[in-house]
Formats: sequence, structure tokens, C-alpha cells
Amino acid sequence: MKSQEIRSKFLSFFENKKHAIVPSAPMVLKDDPTLMFVNAGMVPFKEFFLGNAEPKNQRVTDTQKCLRVSGKHNDLEEVGYDTYHHTLFEMLGNWSFGDYFKEEAIAWAWELLTEVYGIDKDILYVTVFEGDDEDGLPMDSEAYDFWKKHISEDRILKGNKKDNFWEMGDQGPCGPCSEIHVDIRSAEEKAKIDGKDLVNMDHPQVVEIWNLVFIQFNRKANGSLESLPNKHIDTGMGFERLCMVLQGVQSNYDTDVFTPIIREVETITNKDYGKDEKVDIAIRVISDHVRAVAFSIADGQLPSNSGAGYVIRRILRRAVRYGFTFLDKKEPFIYRLVDVLSEKMGKAFPELKSQKQLIENVIKEEEQSFLRTLEQGLILLNRIVEETKDDIVSGEKAFELYDTYGFPIDLTSLILSEKGYTLDENGFKKELQKQKDRSRAASEMSTDDWTILIDDSDQEFIGYDTLEANVKITRYRKVTSKKEGDMYQLVFNLTPFYAEGGGQVGDKGYLEDAHGDVVYILDTKKENNVIIHFTKNLPEDINKTFKAVVDAKQRHRTECNHTATHLLHQALREVLGTHVEQKGSAVHSKYLRFDFSHFAKLTVEELRDVENFVNARIDGKLPLEEKRNIPMEEAIAEGAMALFGEKYGDTVRAVRFGQSVELCGGTHVKNTADIWHFKIVSEGAVAAGIRRIEAITNDAVKDFYHENNQAFFEMKDLLNNPKEPIKALQNLQEENTSLRKQIESLLKDKAKNIKRELKNELTNVNGIQFLAKKVDLDAAGIKDVAFELGNQFNNLFLLLGTEQNGKALLSCYISKDLVTNKQFNAVQVVRELGKYIQGGGGGQPFFATAGGKNPAGIEAALIAAQEFVK
Repeated sequence: MKSQEIRSKFLSFFENKKHAIVPSAPMVLKDDPTLMFVNAGMVPFKEFFLGNAEPKNQRVTDTQKCLRVSGKHNDLEEVGYDTYHHTLFEMLGNWSFGDYFKEEAIAWAWELLTEVYGIDKDILYVTVFEGDDEDGLPMDSEAYDFWKKHISEDRILKGNKKDNFWEMGDQGPCGPCSEIHVDIRSAEEKAKIDGKDLVNMDHPQVVEIWNLVFIQFNRKANGSLESLPNKHIDTGMGFERLCMVLQGVQSNYDTDVFTPIIREVETITNKDYGKDEKVDIAIRVISDHVRAVAFSIADGQLPSNSGAGYVIRRILRRAVRYGFTFLDKKEPFIYRLVDVLSEKMGKAFPELKSQKQLIENVIKEEEQSFLRTLEQGLILLNRIVEETKDDIVSGEKAFELYDTYGFPIDLTSLILSEKGYTLDENGFKKELQKQKDRSRAASEMSTDDWTILIDDSDQEFIGYDTLEANVKITRYRKVTSKKEGDMYQLVFNLTPFYAEGGGQVGDKGYLEDAHGDVVYILDTKKENNVIIHFTKNLPEDINKTFKAVVDAKQRHRTECNHTATHLLHQALREVLGTHVEQKGSAVHSKYLRFDFSHFAKLTVEELRDVENFVNARIDGKLPLEEKRNIPMEEAIAEGAMALFGEKYGDTVRAVRFGQSVELCGGTHVKNTADIWHFKIVSEGAVAAGIRRIEAITNDAVKDFYHENNQAFFEMKDLLNNPKEPIKALQNLQEENTSLRKQIESLLKDKAKNIKRELKNELTNVNGIQFLAKKVDLDAAGIKDVAFELGNQFNNLFLLLGTEQNGKALLSCYISKDLVTNKQFNAVQVVRELGKYIQGGGGGQPFFATAGGKNPAGIEAALIAAQEFVK
């Protein structure tokens, strides 16, 4: 059975059980501060489990893209070394929100596996929660009794809390679970050891394929459990593992989910899969990782140096490293796998096809960048080896290479072993742990349970229509972090405060009580569909009614910038072409940032045309036309643009300004005239095929022109207020160029004279042409003189010192034959002599320089240089 049919049969089965099929949510999370990525199929439905929203359907089914590479669920280092762990995987699931419970979930799982898929009942085992004294929970006898109707009791195993009690996190909805395991070993292996003894023992052929979670409790901050008012079903089946079972193979990588990618890797690298374990691991790593990176980019997350982007960059670099080390690939090649990936999975996930060119461009550029890093790292590693006095390389040095330059530690260890050196692994681990401790301390946070004041889960956002409202606090909690200290999070029954989302920052403002006392709202965010307001203090009488007031000036400036992003998007598509798509934005009160797909730097003319296009719409005084809660299909039919990587509901808000129509939940000006003016301040590349424009509007533009006007008059004043300042500036530039050429000519003559003097002062010391002297030349002049003398004399050892702008400089040139035959090293020379000038430096064995802050030490350094040749 092919993978596409396996996926289709799952969804059809539950559709026939009255489940609504829902599409996979974007893998990269934008409104959940507890997670970077969807790491389990239930994540897109958290708001329903938490009671923060009502589901449209009480029964749903889907296949969800998941990524497990950070936090509690992190499978990254296992990937490639075994046959069943992955970074990205599909999780097939069926869900009940307060509808059916254990009996139906168990019966339908058994029916699907044994009757629809035809899996032999004799290779299946199931587990149930054995109970836990700490939580005071008995064994899940309900699940046990329901399983007895389908499978013999000797195949129902009791599992501990670790394996059979599922929790969303340290707090929140949780409950016992039943895992379904499959034993695909040969008959000979089964005769040696019973399959039940290998369940949950990380055996590659006795694996869990499905987990049925029975969500019936809520874990509180103090660790206690309370029963939920509604019970839910949350199941997750590993699609890749299911394919392995149904296709009769012994590895996920032998299924048709991976074999097309593996074949392509073999073709590109001229390596065979299945002949060498190290090569096999590398091919599995690459085949897995390209999927994770491609889907992340398609969902709008580009590789970067922080947050989720850093995780994606790390995954891709791990793939590049394995190709570099074990497949001898020193040039980009992983991007070439995107074609076969989109062909294989594009039907189920159309974003792979529509974003294919962008994905290829981004991956290729990242590969090129990291390969340059590896090349530079090899040079630095060689330098570390040269400076190592024994055969053990410092763990601290290796960590610096890893942390500062991104050079992989296992590659460092491999290269060192080939050179006959060993790595101080304990020293490296110690430095790594220090870094982790610093990071953990910086991000450490404790969150109290919500204190419920009003038992009302409904919350209304009224900020499109008003900036003030009388509100009640329905719940609050305290959050403590090392960075922010104590903060309080408040939830209101209704709120005019816009929560951060869609690139727009959250509102600020204040709460005012009847006595005029104020508590400031410092930020507003959304978590699992709840709008949360951040304060440093709680109001004195928290049960009263308060006037909630949004900072109107900041909101207006932010609205100007947000509306400008819509007009900018329209302008770019008009000026550059309809291939332009938004790839991210940031809307603040002071500026806006807009990322978009485009293949080249914008010309001055294109930037001017884009600016003029936007300002024409501002001058056109276009009114805001919005439609709230309209069906998604209707909005798209009216021309609204939907963005990949965004999660949309069945109903959406469409925002129109003239011909610009977008799906957007953000706040906007009532008329484009309110923006006043739009000004682009920068344009540049973010990644291959992605450009970024930063711009300003309204008050920021006024400040911009005021500052530039001030600078213009100051420049005129410096030029003695000429009538034509541009012509005066051009004349000044021409005069400067002419004088510079004269100076360069004089310096060359000076260098020639000094070179003649130096030739006459060379002395023979032990067969070495030696000279150490202070000269009146800059660094470039010294280098030229040194290399010219080096071309005329063999066995030359030259140390020249100079003082420039109160700083000292030492330059050492050593003939390459001395470097080769006598192991002289200019780097070691300048580092040793740099102590005299209170500085240091580096370079190459035949030429190196050192800078320092003590010119008085130059003479001592020149005298000390004689010791190197004596």
C-alpha cells in the first residue's frame, strides 16, 4: 500500500465516523509562547482543550506536520542513527472535544488497524496506565476493560507514568493514554524473546505506532490534578511508522516516503545506500532534514540567528555537515532534493509546490554560507593545532570554534584524530554546560495557576471600534522571570487592547479605577486564543470595574504603518510583478518592516516607483472597507490574499483600501490620508530570493525630513553657504582626489628611499639576513617594503615597527624557506613581541602583524627580536 493511499484511508475512515477533515496547521507557531513549533498533533487544538474557544466540530481528523527538535520533545540527535526517529513527521489523528471517549476511540483504532489496514492482530500489543501513587491515581481499568473486547489480556501491558500518562506541559490538560505497539521482527527473532518484553525498550522493530490519549485532568501549578468538566480524545499515529508496517519493511527509510529522496541523494553523491553504516547515517540525516527545512520555509520560517529560525538553520547545517564529512560533498546539493520532495508530497501539502523555488533558493544560499564557515573553521582549527604544545587540544578552544564560528564539534574531533591529536572532551562539555546554564538562567520562568474571579471563558475584542471601555478582570496570574522580575497577566471580559499578531505589536495603555489610580498595561499578547494584558502591579481592588484605555498616539502610529504595509504589498506586485508575496512583517509605532519574495535588488527607479505608488494611494484618501466574520471562500473570491504560514479560520476579516484587499486581523487607519506620507529608508536581502524594505510614515516621516533638512543646512554652512551646494561638494571631492594621488605618489617615493636604507642595514646572523628597525611608514607601506625585500633576499628575517596615531604596530616578514626549513613562524614572533607594546596579533607563518597601545615598547621589541635568530 503506497503512502498516499495509507493517508487517504485514514482520513476517509474517520470521515465516515462523522469527523470533519481539517487541513494541517502551519508548523511554525506564532501565538503560543510555550512552543516554537507544532511538536504533536494536538497543538493546533490547545485552545479547545483549555476551554478558551468552542470548536466548530466536536469530531475532527487530520494529518498534522510536526517538528521535534527543541525543548522537552527533541529527537534531533537520534535522527539518522536509528530507523524510526525523525525531525519532521506526519501525525495522523482523530479528535473528540467533549464528545466520544475511551470506548469509541479504542474500538475505532482497532477496527482501522486490523480490518481496514489488515494488520495481523498477533503482532500488536497495547498498553494502559498502571496508576501512580504520587498523584493518587488508580490503574486505568476502563481502558483495560475496553481493550479486552478486542485483544487477549496477555497482550495488554501496564505502563508507568512516563510512558502512559500524557501531559501538555508542566501545567494544563492531561490524562492517561493507551499506546499501540507493533512487533515486525522475524519469526526466528520472536522465538528468542517475547515481544511484550521489548515494548518501550527502543527496539527498532518493536515500535509504538499510535497513542490514544484520554484527556480528563488539569495539572495545576502546585502539581495537583483536578478533573476537567469535559473529557476529550487526542490520538496521534506516526504516519512514517505506519507506512513501514504496511509496506513490510524494517525501517521508515525503506518506505516510499523516503526512498525517492534517498535515490536522489545516491545519484547526486555517487554513494550507495546500504553498504557503509556511516554513509547510510549521513543519507538518512539528509533525507530527513531536507523535509524539516523545506516545510519550515514553506510555512514562512527562514533560517536565522535566533528563535525558531536558529533551530531551522541548525537542522540544515547538521545535514550539510554529514554530507561534507561522509559523502565528500564540498558544494551545495541539498537544495536539489526539493524537487523530488515536492513531487512526492505536494499533493497532500500544496505549499511545497507553490513555494518550491523559494525553498530551493534559501537552502542553496544557506548551504553556500555554511560551507564557507566550514572552510574558515578548518583554517582556524589548523591554527589551534599549531599553537598546541602537546597532543591534547583545549576543550575551551574547541568550544570557541563551535560557539563563535559554528564549527561542529564532532567534525573537530574527527579532524584532530586524523592529525594525531585528541580533544579535551571534558573541557568542551564543561564550557557547553556553562553556556546552557547561562541560557537557562536567562529564560527561567515560573508561572502560577490562573486565579479565576469570574467563571467566563468568553472574551470580546472591541478594539476595532473603540480605544476605551469599562472592563472586569476575569482572571489573573503571576509570572516570574529573571529577565523581567515579577509580572502579572490579566484577562478582561472584553478589551480594546490589540494583542500582538500578524506582525503588529501589542497595544500599551492603562487601567484606571474609580479613584483615578492607574495601573499601566505594558504589553498585550494572545495565548491559545486568549488576550492577555501584562502589568507590573495588580490593581488595588481587583474585583472592581476599571476603565481600560489604549495609548491612542501609539495605536494611531502603528495603524499608519500597518495600513502602509498593505499598500506597499500592492505597490511591489504592481511595480515588480505578481510573483511578489509577503514573507513576513513587523509593524511598530515607529517603523514598519516588510519581507517579500523577489530575485534581485531593487533599483533606484523601482524604489521611487514603489514609494510614489503608495503615496498616490495616501493622497487618494482611500477609506477603510472591512468585512468581519465572512466565509473564507467569499473573501478569496473578492480578491483577498491569503498568506502561507498563517492559520485562518472558517470565517475571516477582509480589509480593503481601494484595490488592496487582504485577510488581516490587525488595526488600520480609517482613511489612507491619515498616514500623511510614506518613506522607504532601506532595502536589502534577507535570504536568497527574499528582500526586506524598512519604511516610516506619519510623524516619523516628519522627523526624518526635519533631521535631513537640518543636516543639509549644516553641510551648507561647512561649505561656506555656496549658491550651488551640490556643485561645491563635487569640486571638493575632485580636489580631494587630486590631493590623495599626490600623497600616494609622495608615499611611494618615501617607501623607495626607506627600502634602499633597509637593504644597506641588513646583517647576517647565523646565515640569516636579519633586520629589526623602527620606520616612518603606515601598515600598507611596511607590507609593500617587506615583500619587495623578500623577493630580493633569501633567508630574510625582517621586523619593522612604526607608530601611527598614538598606537604601535609590529610587522614581521620571514622568508618561506626559513618557515619550511627552520620552522620559523611570524605569528609566534608577533604574539611574543606584542607583549612589549601591550597588544597582540596574527597572520600567516611568513607574514604577521601585531598592534598595541604602548608605542614606547617598540624599541624593546626590536631588541628582543634578535633572540629569535640567535
